[in-house]
Amino acid sequence: MYNFDFVKPATVDEALAALAEEDALPLSGGQTLIPAMKQRLNAPSRLVSLLGIDALKGVCPGEGGVTIGGATAHAVVAREAAAVYPALAALAGGIGDPAVRNRGTIGGSLANNDPAACYPAAVLASGAVIVTDRREIAADSFFQGMFTTDLEEGEIITAVKFPIPEAAHYLKFEQPASRFALTGVVVAKFAEGVRVAVTGASEDGVFRWSEAEAALSDSFRPEALEGLSVPAEGMISDLHGSGAYRAHLVKVLTGRAVQAC
Repeated sequence: MYNFDFVKPATVDEALAALAEEDALPLSGGQTLIPAMKQRLNAPSRLVSLLGIDALKGVCPGEGGVTIGGATAHAVVAREAAAVYPALAALAGGIGDPAVRNRGTIGGSLANNDPAACYPAAVLASGAVIVTDRREIAADSFFQGMFTTDLEEGEIITAVKFPIPEAAHYLKFEQPASRFALTGVVVAKFAEGVRVAVTGASEDGVFRWSEAEAALSDSFRPEALEGLSVPAEGMISDLHGSGAYRAHLVKVLTGRAVQAC
């Protein structure tokens, strides 16, 4: 590690002022940023911790939905969202190990947009809204590709607003060492239709499987997926599995998630 300044503001305004300095980066859970700094992949001159800002923490149920502060740890989401959005709570409880769940945050995960992270699929399948210090961004516009989002420089996630589906479930085929999703699927059923989001499979990051959404909106049964397939082109191929294997997993996990709803 190398020398850098570290500040821990108590308000969002203080954090934004600190981030205005050259080469400053926000630090939430640090589960990706700190390892990247150790490998010299990132070299900020200042880290601005968001963990001292109480306004960015908490799970707040409301009429028809739940709002989660951007600096809320996965373990807190797993515990406090269980009564209002069980599928989201279960997803959060399956991220990493206890150390990761007690340190990592929902805002940090979404801002990083790792192609195998769990939260992006939940946000996209839920049709959630990402709230920043400047605006509100619909999930369908937020994710721009692998490790890329609609966030502008210096913009921080303050909260995520989730509508509550009638039924939802998340299944992931996890990589045993990291517990990242080799492929993961969130199915969420709303009165106006079904949303299906996939993580861990595509070279472009999280995506919606529109053909499955249409079929399941007509008939919310695993059998509705018969005859559908996900193209292997554009899927990740690595030592853990080929693109064709991941494409097959998408269909299998979607059917099982529907069955579990």
